[in-house]
Amino acid sequence: MIKLIVLDVDGTLTDGKLYIDNLGNEMKAFNVKDGLAISQSIKYGVNVAIITGKTSKIVEKRCAELGIKEIRQGIKNKVLELKEIIDKYSLTFDEVAYMGDDLLDLKVMKLCRLSGAPKDSVEEVLNIADFISTKNGGDGAVREFIEMILKSQGIWDKILSNFESTAQ
Repeated sequence: MIKLIVLDVDGTLTDGKLYIDNLGNEMKAFNVKDGLAISQSIKYGVNVAIITGKTSKIVEKRCAELGIKEIRQGIKNKVLELKEIIDKYSLTFDEVAYMGDDLLDLKVMKLCRLSGAPKDSVEEVLNIADFISTKNGGDGAVREFIEMILKSQGIWDKILSNFESTAQ
């Protein structure tokens, strides 16, 4: 059973483009459908963590909005970082799903029970991914990955019934 979903940011939660204005302000675009899947996953007991190579206040803000508590930024060794997280929560790699899109994600993807990738990931990642989204990074790929996990664990129907209920 997957108890923790770990996500890369640039190219997975975003389209991978870095928008920087003349004043040096950085912007990223996040998909609201990804956000809903993340927040519902957390609400129904499947935790979500972020491990990303870049550091950004934008990521901190988005994670706070979604309820993500484990945010690891500026990370070059994602395996070591994930080991710290799973030790903290007394988990094993067999209880972890990871979605990434680039070379920095390869080692950690190989360790986790389930690995996912947006369809526009680099070839090396696509070659080892257990799940390849029909969507690009930043375009709902995370939503598809999380939805697949939650459906396989019988959680998605609970989420749906909560949204479909007409009870006040």
